[in-house]
Formats: sequence, structure tokens, C-alpha cells
Amino acid sequence: MAKKNASHISEVLTQLISDIFKKSGNKPLNYKQLAAKLALPDANAKEALLNLLQDKSPKGMFKEIERGKYQLKDLNTLLTGTVSMTSDGSAFVIPDDEFERDIYIAPRKLRTALHGDHVKVYIFGKKSGGKKKEGEIVEILKRAKMEFTGVVKISDHFAFFVPDDRKMLHDIYIPLEDLQGAKTGQKAVASITDWPAGAKNPIGVIKHVLGNEGENNTEMSAILAEYGFPLAFPDAVEQEANAINEEISEEEIARRRDFREVLTFTIDPYDAKDFDDAISFKQLENGNFEVGIHIADVSHYVNEGSALDKEAFERATSVYLVDRVIPMLPERLSNGLCSLRPNETKLCFSAVFELDSNADIHQEWYGKTVIHSRRRFTYEEAQDIIEGNSDELKEEILTLNGLAYKLRDRKFKQGAINFESTEVKFKLDDEGKPLGVYVKERKDAHKLIEDFMLLANRKVAEFIAKKGKGKKKLTFVYRVHDAPNMEMITTFSSFAARFGYKLNTKTDKETARSLNKLMEDIEGTKEQNVLTQLAIRSMAKAIYTTKKTSHYGLAFNYYTHFTSPIRRYPDVMVHRLLERYLEGGKSADEADYERMSIHSSQMEKKAADAERASIKYKQAEYLEENVGVRYTGIISGVTEWGMYVEIIENKCEGMIRLRDINDDFYVLDEKNYRIIGQRKRKVFQLGDEVEIKVKKVDLSKRQIDFSLVTSSK
Repeated sequence: MAKKNASHISEVLTQLISDIFKKSGNKPLNYKQLAAKLALPDANAKEALLNLLQDKSPKGMFKEIERGKYQLKDLNTLLTGTVSMTSDGSAFVIPDDEFERDIYIAPRKLRTALHGDHVKVYIFGKKSGGKKKEGEIVEILKRAKMEFTGVVKISDHFAFFVPDDRKMLHDIYIPLEDLQGAKTGQKAVASITDWPAGAKNPIGVIKHVLGNEGENNTEMSAILAEYGFPLAFPDAVEQEANAINEEISEEEIARRRDFREVLTFTIDPYDAKDFDDAISFKQLENGNFEVGIHIADVSHYVNEGSALDKEAFERATSVYLVDRVIPMLPERLSNGLCSLRPNETKLCFSAVFELDSNADIHQEWYGKTVIHSRRRFTYEEAQDIIEGNSDELKEEILTLNGLAYKLRDRKFKQGAINFESTEVKFKLDDEGKPLGVYVKERKDAHKLIEDFMLLANRKVAEFIAKKGKGKKKLTFVYRVHDAPNMEMITTFSSFAARFGYKLNTKTDKETARSLNKLMEDIEGTKEQNVLTQLAIRSMAKAIYTTKKTSHYGLAFNYYTHFTSPIRRYPDVMVHRLLERYLEGGKSADEADYERMSIHSSQMEKKAADAERASIKYKQAEYLEENVGVRYTGIISGVTEWGMYVEIIENKCEGMIRLRDINDDFYVLDEKNYRIIGQRKRKVFQLGDEVEIKVKKVDLSKRQIDFSLVTSSK
């Protein structure tokens, strides 16, 4: 404890001294001047000051420029950044300054830094001929995470916790009195409480026991905990949700545009429980069509600053694992009050358009509404109507489908990119065990709903963006997508050419047109998923921001997320801002909304990672029963330690490790997405077809290992 206190005092004192030098413009100061400015209380503190000033080690922050006079070291030798761990125990620090190169950190120079931590790093002088910067972490500014999921291992006198996270390279020591009833082999969540100076392992406590390793509920809960999503709602949030009055008063209805007598229905997946969007349809006397996109009025029930609102913001999104949905809002709201269930009066926020037969917009209206959905269609039921196998609301559905086709066609002509990647689904038994794997097919019924949601999102963003410009610009939350890095597109183009596909990358519009042609040409081919995923990886990532720019992938100048407030917090923000401006309110604080947008983008990525982890687990669980079975696969990725192969039949992905291919010594040609044998020059190229055998499955690590049987080359 004494060492810990001394270390803390040293860090505080270092910061105080640094601040003095910075404020003085790094003017040289002697020991007495610094001691006076710091008003140090006793001789021990003054001795600590002198020790810091005279520290000649790489992590020393100060230099003696003449006898007895000191300065802060050249600030260029100190940078801040984020730690990225490697599998060998070393790391790179990715500087906050995007123009700085990554800094290599040897294992012994990491101190106690972990993957994702925000740190201060001291950069060593470059060695002669050295190409990469090297450094040492001198301060941990902020931990990325303190809680981990993993497996408990207990001996007679102590216990260790083995984290699931492959980038957490240290087991956590758990005193026996802090096990919270956990038993050997059980999955749990552990929190780091201390990391004594000089200790190899951190000390922690068990926070939650998740259950027995390998059980479906245990593993799904572990994935949620691993990515920072809570396993339950706090009591205060549930109580607040349960206290909401479900009765809709006549006064509230009178404040809204009434659509209860207009034909309205929903189209959703067969297993959906929360319905946050509905479509209304009416033919007008002038021959045009009134189409309403009605969205659950979540902001009516979730008051800004309430416990419900704070919890929804922290979660920022619902999480869709293989076998369950972890909602952003408690069930009473997500599946009840806000869900647009059939034959119930519901409150909505709506975008209503008058469209002609060419899908051109003649009138638009935005505001609060009340609806009464007549019918809940599944996608399959709506598709039956489109394909002529059912006559229910046939004229209305076919008209909407025709309008959606025109909206879609116009979008692609303007340069939108049509990425149709395969979506893997599992057939599960009652215990959650996968019985089979299949690819979900997207048909016209899915696209019909998607195109009208895109229309609402685009027009709401355009309405606000054009409402105030320049100094009168209104703060709003946009969904933006930058144009791709042309170097990455050129690399992808070269790779696609190996399959006989040509891309024109002269302009952004030509690139988009060529990509769409490519997506059409590869549909149904064995290389479809590999090329689609590689194309998506060459694109920028869409984010939420208050800074209005275009959406490259959709070819929209204006775009936001308005249509899913039950499952996305940015949509709640958009509803609040839209209501504010419709009522003539002043622009909201941009800094606040930008901060919330950044958080929402970060949580969206975590939710996507958690979903992928659950798919990986189910794929591993499915193939665990098929060890030794042969399959045909496509090489879907290459790394310095192996190549990933996606099985054509079921889309499960595993790795062939290079050390297991014993006919040559293979190395990675990263630029050309291939692995080359050094003696025989045999090549394994991304997209090649190979015969594999399932070698080993590690459920706890969600890893599948294949062995190579034969290749197509």
C-alpha cells in the first residue's frame, strides 16, 4: 500500500511540475523556485521533487540544462495515444495525432498498460537504420476497461481468472474471499481492483457468476458482458417504465394528426416483437398517393434526463445476438407501449408524402400522429402478395412495391452502391444448440420497407438542413458516410480483376456504378461473399455526427436515422430535435449532441462486434459435431499466421494455420491477398476454392481450425 501511495504522489507531483513549466513557456527553473511555487509541506515532499527532477531514466520528464536548472523535456518526445496489443505481448501505441506514426512498445516497456488504454508514451531516439519509432509507456491516462469475462480456476490457497479476451494477456489473481461463490470452470465477470508495482498479475474480484462454461445462456451472457452491455435493467429504470400510464387521453389525440381511419399496416420478420415502423396508404382524388411512414413516438414516453433516458443513452442500441435481442428499452416499452401492434391505437412521429405514379414527391409533412394498424404482415406474407399468391390488400401492396422500385432505381442511378452480403441464420433447438445453418434471403418485401424508411430518413435530414443555414444552422444528428479511400478501392479493383471483373474508378460516380455492376455479376457465385466483404472493408464506416456531409454509399446529400427509436438512441435524438424545430425552438447545443453522437457510433460498433461473436460461437458449436468432416470452402482472408476459409455450404469460417501446411514454408504477400510457398512457389489466393477438413474446435475461444486437404490450384 505504501508503494502504491508513493507512486500516486509521484504522478501527481510530476503533473504539477509539468504544468508550471508549460505555463512559464518552459522557462528554466531551479529546485528552490519550483518548491516555492508548489508550496511543498515538508522535507519528504522536497526530496521527492528533487528525485523527479534528477530522474535520468527514459521515463524521466525533466532535463538539467545547466547546473541546478531544469526544463520539461522536449514535448515532441512525449505523445498520447491508444494501446493496440499484439499476440506476442508487445504493443503499438496509435497516436492521437493522426499524422504521427505508430510507436512500437516492447513487452518490458508496457508497464501495466492493456489493450485499448489511453496512455502517455515516451519516444526513444531512433536507432541508426531503425525504421519504426519505439517507446515506453510512462503513464496510463484512462483504462479502456476494468471488467473482463473469463473462466475461474481455483487452487487450495488462491484463484486465478483466465480472461476470454485474447488481447488481455494477464490472468487476474482472485483472493479466495472475493470469489462470490464461483466454482472452478465457471464463466464469470471479474473486475481489476489493484495492480501493485512490480506485480506480474493484477488483483481482482468476481463481480458476477454467469454459469457453467459451454451452456448457451452462459456463453451469450459472457459475450454481452465482454462488450460492455448490461445483462439487466436497473430497478429504477424498470420501475419508471412500469409507472408510465398506458392510457392515451383525448387531449393528446387532439394535439395530433389522426390517421386511425387511414389504412395502416406493418411488415416485419416473423419473429419480431417490437414494431417501430408502420406504413399508411391512401389514393388521393388527383390520382396521386399519400404514403405515411409512421414511427413509434418513443420520445413521448422517455423524458429527457429521466432514468429511462440515461439508460437508453448508455446502451445506445439494441443488441441482436443469434438467439435473443437485448433491447435498448425495457420490454414494457419496446414490446408494449411503443410497439405498433395491430388493432391498437398508438402514438407516432410521422413523415407523410404525396407521391405521383413516378414516385416524385409533391407534398411532404412531418409531425406527431395517432394511428391504428389494421394488419401485421410478416415479410413472407407480404412477399406472397407481391408474387401473386395472396389477394389480401393486393392493390395497395403492389402499388407501394411499384413506388419502392422507382425510388430504388433512382437511388442507384444517382450512384448508390448495392451491397447484398449474405446473412447467416441458425436453426436452434430449445436449448439454443444449432441444428443447421442457412442464408437469409432478401426479397422485394424487405426492400419495399427499406426504401420507404430510406425516403423518410433522407427527407427529414433534408428538411432540417435546409431550414437553417450559415449562422442560422440548426444542430442536428446526421448519418454520414465518407467517400472511400481511392488507394483501397484501387487495391480492391486489382483483386477483383483476378476473377475477371473490371472496375472503372475514375470518379466517385463511376466507381459506384462499377461496384453495382460487380455486385450484379457476382450474385450467386462462390466468390460473392468474399468479394462483397472485401468491397465493404474498402469503404469508410458510416457514423453519427452533427456535421452535415453526404452519405456516399446511399448517394444521398442528406441522411439521418429517424425510423427506429425503439432500438437506436440517435433516432430518439432526431425525434426530439425535429419536434423542437417544428415548434420554432432555438438550435440545440452542438457540442452536447456531437458528444452523444460519438458515443452512439462507438456503441453501434460494440453491438456489431457482439453480434459477430455470437455468430462465431454458434458456428463453432455447430462444427464441433462435425470434426473430421470434409467441406469445400473459399479462402476468405489471409494473415501472417494462416488463412481463413469460409465453407460454401454453411458459411462457417475457420482457419488453416500455416504451420500445419508442411509441404513448404509459406509467407504472406499482404498487398496481393495471398500466401506463397518459398521453395515451390505454390500460391494460396484470396477467393481460391479449397477442400478442408474440420480439425479442431475451441468453443471457449470461438475458434475453428481446419486442415488443408486439396486446393484448386
